Amino acid sequence: HGRVSMFATMGYIVPEYFKFPGYLSPSAELQFTDVPNGLSAISKVPALGWAQWFVFCGLVDFGLYRADPSRDPGDYENAGILGVPNASGPMQDAEGRKRKLNAELANGRLAMVAIMGMMFQNGTFGTTGPDMWGGLQPFAFETELGVQAPVGFWDPAGMTKDGDALAFRRRRETELKHGRVAMLACMGYITPEY
Repeated sequence: HGRVSMFATMGYIVPEYFKFPGYLSPSAELQFTDVPNGLSAISKVPALGWAQWFVFCGLVDFGLYRADPSRDPGDYENAGILGVPNASGPMQDAEGRKRKLNAELANGRLAMVAIMGMMFQNGTFGTTGPDMWGGLQPFAFETELGVQAPVGFWDPAGMTKDGDALAFRRRRETELKHGRVAMLACMGYITPEY
């Protein structure tokens, strides 16, 4: 799931900046550029296209990445280091393999959260790519307290588009109060255990 989520997250981002030239379905005169990004692509891809993906994923899962109970998780006989099919064979350095698998698990977990967040954002607000994060246009509150790199001013719901300084100040005060209460609540949840 982690590896699939990493691919899916990249699959959500890449089409915003690159699409293959040519036809996805020549018989339907459907070009790659005609397919929208995100969840709305599901209805545009022909059924035979989804069948091809289903068969491809089955071949990869049951052929190349067949689980073997005698091997470690993620160590596939037909794949190379960390499951990459490059004929490099399994890693011989056990400590290095453990370190890389731990990094892959952490990145996979992050990707699972990321793709669910992207799909929720897309399904709720109907946006993908840069639009998810409010676009790249400058905002009235770029110099306010709380604007931090690398995101900058973050307003995905567009609540500050009107530029109302009093509403912004009230929301920022509320955010600070909620953050303080949440920090105390976390400590109150953990401390009684010890």
